Amino acid sequence: MSSQFQYILWFEECNRSSLPLVGGKNANLGEMVNAGIRVPPGFAVTSKAFQLFMDKERLWAQVMDALSDASPDDIKAVSKAGSAIRQAILSTPIPDELQGEIINAYASLCEKCDVTDLPVAVRSSATAEDLEDASFAGQQDTYLWIWGNDEVVKATHECWASLFTDRAITYRMRAGFPQDGVLISVGIQKMVNSRSAGVMFTLDPVTGDRSKITIDANWGFGESIVQGMVSPDSFIIGKDSLSIKQSIIGQKDQRFVAKGCGTIVEPVPSEQQVIPCISVSEVIEMRIEEHYGAPQDIEWAIDRDLPFPENTFSTQSRPVTAAGKRDFGKKVIKEEGKSDTDHIIDLMLKGFSK
Repeated sequence: MSSQFQYILWFEECNRSSLPLVGGKNANLGEMVNAGIRVPPGFAVTSKAFQLFMDKERLWAQVMDALSDASPDDIKAVSKAGSAIRQAILSTPIPDELQGEIINAYASLCEKCDVTDLPVAVRSSATAEDLEDASFAGQQDTYLWIWGNDEVVKATHECWASLFTDRAITYRMRAGFPQDGVLISVGIQKMVNSRSAGVMFTLDPVTGDRSKITIDANWGFGESIVQGMVSPDSFIIGKDSLSIKQSIIGQKDQRFVAKGCGTIVEPVPSEQQVIPCISVSEVIEMRIEEHYGAPQDIEWAIDRDLPFPENTFSTQSRPVTAAGKRDFGKKVIKEEGKSDTDHIIDLMLKGFSK
C-alpha cells in the first residue's frame, strides 16, 4: 500500500497480482505503466474502500435480501432487485475517511499534471474482470471528462452502484459467482483530450489470425466505438511487415466530445466523415502484446494537444478471452528487431492521410 493512503493505489503500484485489490482494468493499467507503455496517469480506489463502505453501512444484507427470490430468467425480478440495491448504495453517503482519500489523491493527480480541476475518466474495475474463464468487462459504468472534488466522488459512488446493474447481476448468476463474491475498484485517470480514439485487437478477432492487427477508429472519445454508434475507420495491418492489408474509411457521422463536466454526442462535419481519423503510425506505437505475449484487446486515444509520438496513449488493455478458448494454430508474432520502425512506417504510410 502507498504510505500516504490506506485505500488508494497509484497505477505505478499496481500489476497483475493486484487484481483482488484494484480489479482487472486497473491491474492492467498498472502493468502497462510499469512496462513503460504510454498510459495517462491515475490511481485506483481499491476494493477495500468499497468493502469498508458496504460493511460499515450494512449494505450486503440488503443486497442478499433483495436478490433472495430472483433468478436469471426472471428479468422483472432482477430489474426490481437491481434498482433497489443501486438506490440503497447511492442514498448512503460515502464515509468521510474514504471521501477524504479520494479528494486528496485527486488533488495530487491535479498537481502532478499541473492542471486545476483536471478532467478525468472515472472507470469501474471489478475484481472478476478480464479472467481467463469469464469476461465481466463492460458490465459496470464509466464516466468521462469528470472534474472537481464533488463530481469525482459522485462518479466513484455511481461506479460502486453499477456493480449491481441488471446485466451484471444476471451474468454473475449464470456464471455461478456469488453476488457478494465480486468487489469493485474505481480507476481515476487523466483524460486524453482525444482527437481520435478506438479499439485495437492484436489479432484478427474474426479468424483468430495472430499475424494481424485490427484497428477501429473514430473522431473524439472512444466511447462511440465501444457503444457501436458509428461505422468506424477499419484497418487490418500485418505484424511482420507493418503493411496495411485492408483499409475501410467509415462514415463516422457522430462523436463524443467534452461538454462541461461530462460528454455529449455531436455530429461530425461532413468533410471529416470521409477522411481517415488516424495515421497507423500513431496507433502502431502501442506494442502492448510484446509485454503480455498474448493477444490483447486495447483501447487507445490520440491527444489533439500533443505532437506525435507523445500523443498516443493506451487507456485500457485486456486479454482477448475468445482467443484463449481456442487454439488458432498460430504463434504470436512479436515485432522485434525493428529498430528502424519509424522509417518503415513512413514508407508504409506514403499517401496515407495523417
